[in-house]
Amino acid sequence: MEKIRCLAVDDEPLALAILANYIGKTPNLSLVATCTEPLEALSLIQQGKVDLLFLDIQMPTLTGIQFLRVMNGKCKTILTTAYSEYALEGYEYDVADYLLKPISFERFLKAVQKAVGHLSVIGEQSSVGSFQPAVGNEHSESSNASTQTSRLQLDFVFVKTEYKIQKINLSDILYLEGLKDYVSIYTTTERILTLQTMKKMEEMLPSNRFVRVHKSYIVSLEKIETIERQRIFIGKNSIPVGDSFQKDFMKLIG
Repeated sequence: MEKIRCLAVDDEPLALAILANYIGKTPNLSLVATCTEPLEALSLIQQGKVDLLFLDIQMPTLTGIQFLRVMNGKCKTILTTAYSEYALEGYEYDVADYLLKPISFERFLKAVQKAVGHLSVIGEQSSVGSFQPAVGNEHSESSNASTQTSRLQLDFVFVKTEYKIQKINLSDILYLEGLKDYVSIYTTTERILTLQTMKKMEEMLPSNRFVRVHKSYIVSLEKIETIERQRIFIGKNSIPVGDSFQKDFMKLIG
């Protein structure tokens, strides 16, 4: 099973030591390096050696937000910060999550599970989130809590809508429809329009719950009521199954 290559960047050695310890306790993760200097970290990322970045926001040489601008989305990022007000700005750069210091192991695992859903590098692992932390006597209580957390699936996503970032529960989503540069997300209560691509939405959603059935449609498997020939019915909504997607879709549903 291919491990996720991680890099931690923080100007505080203690913060780096904590992250290195957490990464080392999670078998699916591999620590590439820890850096106190952002420019050194940027070099590793540009060389394609990093899948997941843990990035501090408050650094003297280059702030985390400035780093994200320069990095330009070359790897998935989890922000670490002592100030919660930076979270919203971080989401504008499509970060997977943010960790508020001091960081607990349980919260660390939740953030990693969220990032896993975005990472194409691990293929089918993205829908599993199978993180089993090593249990040590000195950390038995936190490890037991983390093991329980590792069995959970992320049950919501954040999307950009107009001038805000909106949280959507996965259980509320019926299907998504691609509209050129926008995606319409149809839920049980409303239609949400987001400036996003279908490819990006497909990466964000867990593949064990959502499936691409057409170049313009992604459906929630649990919301499908009937299938007739090459059409899926969710309530009164009729959704086409594209020719190039039909074989994989029928195989998926058995």
